[in-house]
Amino acid sequence: MDEKLEEYGGSARVPALREADFDTLLREVLNRIHSAIDEQERLRLLLDAVVTMAADLSLDGVLARIVTVASSLVDAQYAALGVLDVGHDRRLRTFVHHGMTPVQVSEIGDLPTGHGLLGLLIDDPRPIRLHEIAAHPASYGFPANHPPMNSFLGVPVRIRDRVFGNLYLTEKRGPGDFTTEDESIVVALAAAAGVAIENARLYEEAERRQLWLSATAEITSLINDPVAGSDALQTVADRAREVARADVTWVVAGADAESLVFRVVSGVDTDIDAMRALPLDRSLASTVVRTREPVSVPDLGQDPGALNPAPILGWPQLGPAIFVPMSSGSGIEGVLALAWFPEHASRFAAVDPAMPASFAEQAALSIQVATARGDQQRLAVFEDRERIGRDLHDLVIQRLFAVGLSLQGAGRRIADPDVGARLSQAVDDLDDTIKDIRRTIFALGSLGDSEDIQAEVTRLVDRAAATMKFRPVLRFEGPVRSLVPAEVAPDLLAVLGEALSNASRHAEATSVEVLLSAGDAVSLTISDNGSGIPGRVVESGLGNMRERAHKHGGRLDVTSAADEGTTLSWVVPL
Repeated sequence: MDEKLEEYGGSARVPALREADFDTLLREVLNRIHSAIDEQERLRLLLDAVVTMAADLSLDGVLARIVTVASSLVDAQYAALGVLDVGHDRRLRTFVHHGMTPVQVSEIGDLPTGHGLLGLLIDDPRPIRLHEIAAHPASYGFPANHPPMNSFLGVPVRIRDRVFGNLYLTEKRGPGDFTTEDESIVVALAAAAGVAIENARLYEEAERRQLWLSATAEITSLINDPVAGSDALQTVADRAREVARADVTWVVAGADAESLVFRVVSGVDTDIDAMRALPLDRSLASTVVRTREPVSVPDLGQDPGALNPAPILGWPQLGPAIFVPMSSGSGIEGVLALAWFPEHASRFAAVDPAMPASFAEQAALSIQVATARGDQQRLAVFEDRERIGRDLHDLVIQRLFAVGLSLQGAGRRIADPDVGARLSQAVDDLDDTIKDIRRTIFALGSLGDSEDIQAEVTRLVDRAAATMKFRPVLRFEGPVRSLVPAEVAPDLLAVLGEALSNASRHAEATSVEVLLSAGDAVSLTISDNGSGIPGRVVESGLGNMRERAHKHGGRLDVTSAADEGTTLSWVVPL
């Protein structure tokens, strides 16, 4: 009997039990039986908690379940789980709590971020049990309206060899503090919680990957839809921002670091023209173009290689960002950038750069395929119109011309002047008809004057000829009609009009040459043999030309000498 008593109670209590009466011994045995039953019940609750946590695949649901179960297992009035941030300071970015009413939470204000006693557990992640929180040297105290808390138990929550966060329990119900048994139970719960959290995070990561895959398929469908009617790059930026939960996204286009220009922005209402005037040759986007590798930065405001457009109206201060190349089979089309506000840095940490990189690559390929398909469709239209024009020229015009010749010959042999006049009028009408058909054949060479840059340039040169009293020499090189982008055409025509006007009013030129070429770049060159540009001229018109070039990532070169003429070269890369 003594040996059994020593086994259950230890040697210190054996003398007391030897002297106790039967009722006392019976009560002691019953108390120990109840303790064993309570311990078994807590273990059963712990096992149930592990099973229920594992069944929840949402991270928020798992965290809320953990604090609720922990509070029940050790009879704590309050429980909380602090999730560590991914930054260097390792403070709390999420604080999930249990036990306080919404009114109490509202009166307390901001939730803890990881200082004081909570910070001690972050810096030294080992279990802590305290009788009185306020008595600990690291305690900061509590803010106003905070409920009283005395006893404390804190344990780290680990995922493999990394600390995910810490579990905090306060105010043990009933007399006494948290015991070693409580600590053991919570440590076991924290170990199981680490596995459940890891499973939930893997599930969320799989869902994010599925979202990226769905977005990739959707963007491919939209870009290749001929009736979609939306700008392809804007669609890419909008969809990437939604999937990544980014605050701002933008696309810069260009085949090399020197030709990059802002094309579209999503998430903020900003001055896109002002954005397009920014030099990007030394930006992070240019680094991505040179290396063709994604670039991630924790803070755009602190990165020396980042371009800061914050002074532009509507552009916010941004924190972390990811830049990914939009690569296609033939090269690089541009860069997709995703950025978050500093307070949303956790969203940045949840994005695997490989996913937006794959999305951008597929979007670039889709845009290239859609462009090629559009070119094929335009080529088919040109070929069809060329066939129609050839038939009109070879068949209709020739037959009309033959009829006209026959009528003209017959008119000479008719004595009646009225009949001869009518035949002569018929021949003139046929000549006019032939001219109309020839003009139609010329018009068939384009998709319409509104889209035919070559026709517009020719019209401007013809208009200038009426003012100059001589016609400038006009030459075209390369597929001008098909390669000059629609967004570049208005600026190109404005530059040509300004240059011809200057040559007419100021240069006193007797000869002007205009060359428009399209290849790797759109190049407009206007040369005259006039008096040249004075040394102290105010660059109003030239400044506008230069601004129009910079807007598209291009340049304006001016060469001029007194009495030797002026050459303007306006170049925009494709």
